[in-house]
Amino acid sequence: MEYISTRGSAPTLDFEGATLAGLASDGGLYLPREWPRFSEAEIRGMRGMPYPELAATIMRPFVAGSLTDDELDGLCHTVYGDFGHAAVAPLVQLNEQQWLLELFHGPTLAFKDVALQMLGRLFETFLERRDEQLKIVGATSGDTGSAAIRAVAGLDRVEIFMLHPKGKVSDVQRRQMTTVRAPNVHNLAIDGSFDDAQAHVKRMFRDSDVTGTLKLGAVNSINWARLMAQVVYYFYSALQLGGPDRKIAYSVPTGNFGDVFAGYVASRMGLPIERLIVATNVNDILHRAITDGDYSAGGVTPTITPSMDIQVSSNFERLLFDCGGRDGAALADQMHAFEASKAMRLTPAQAEGAASLFTSMRADQDDTTRALAWAHREAAQIIDPHTGVGLHGSLAAGEAGVVGKDVPIVTLATAHPAKFPDAVERAVGMRPALPQRCGDLFGREEHFTEIGGHYEASRDFVLQNATAA
Repeated sequence: MEYISTRGSAPTLDFEGATLAGLASDGGLYLPREWPRFSEAEIRGMRGMPYPELAATIMRPFVAGSLTDDELDGLCHTVYGDFGHAAVAPLVQLNEQQWLLELFHGPTLAFKDVALQMLGRLFETFLERRDEQLKIVGATSGDTGSAAIRAVAGLDRVEIFMLHPKGKVSDVQRRQMTTVRAPNVHNLAIDGSFDDAQAHVKRMFRDSDVTGTLKLGAVNSINWARLMAQVVYYFYSALQLGGPDRKIAYSVPTGNFGDVFAGYVASRMGLPIERLIVATNVNDILHRAITDGDYSAGGVTPTITPSMDIQVSSNFERLLFDCGGRDGAALADQMHAFEASKAMRLTPAQAEGAASLFTSMRADQDDTTRALAWAHREAAQIIDPHTGVGLHGSLAAGEAGVVGKDVPIVTLATAHPAKFPDAVERAVGMRPALPQRCGDLFGREEHFTEIGGHYEASRDFVLQNATAA
């Protein structure tokens, strides 16, 4: 399988190269040159597969030429045999139409574990093969950081620098990062927003002072391998609800667009998806882009769903590329103009391509709180506020007739409610407890470094603290 950049001028890479590179050298994101596709008969034959076996089946076309079948099977069984639920991603029914897909049974209680535990193993495999070292630089709005750190902590060939916006992640999210004691882990609290942190990371990949000294890798969803692993749970849930002989709709709490783009990939691979509902909070750039083609960034408004407090959604570039005719040069011009002005109109082809599968719904704080209360009252389920944004979108889509009553709507439950206890308690009157597997999280000592919000502060810390290769 060959991988190409959305901006057209970076070298074509194989899966191993794209995984280790993360961001393309031209500033674009890697995608497969063509989408592998399963027939309905092949998808039907996947029914009943345990999660590790299904994961290997879905990922196999993407890793061709970089991993043998035995290597891939071994990785999948190792990664997904270590989750807190035997099903890895169990489905829970809320009513006749509404379902939850629980993606928080990994070690850090968030959906990021499903992909990042695999990515950590891939890094280890490929770096050992090449006898190389890798410096991971990442930005997190909450959950990516802890999942990535857990995936690579203690590895000999990987060193990780994780940036989070100071004071803008939950206590549980922060502690899951900052209480990890490993010599290869560096936590940075920057004076700024997630968008600032993400911009610093992307700029480092283009900064010759950094790339000329260090071999950088990415764990954010700009890394294709992360998205690849997320495609699996769309197939897994659809097969249980009648797919491919029945269409399924999904409502996805969305910030950086990676999770919902994985659903788009599943559709391109042959999974019959009725609609993908992009559920946003009041930081609604994606809602505006999908509704009327206006991809214009504003200021970030802090909310009870901090992992979605994002204005610039990196993975949206992948959709624009695929829907816009895969013209890398044209997209490079479009994205460079956006990066300069923070405003952009989707082309007709991009808007029409997105509208063919995507619908968007926006939830304010009251909408989110009502969704949490509905889940508790109507289905005895306690959900986190990000999942609440998704459930609001799911219920609104059903009521508006965007999705037919005979089509199941699956809301992706992206985090355990105990990661956001204050918001949950306000909504349902109960304070969710951390699972026993989290141990004494609030009794451990924290370690992190506060830095300024300017790019040079992030760059200089990485350069000065990275160990020699």
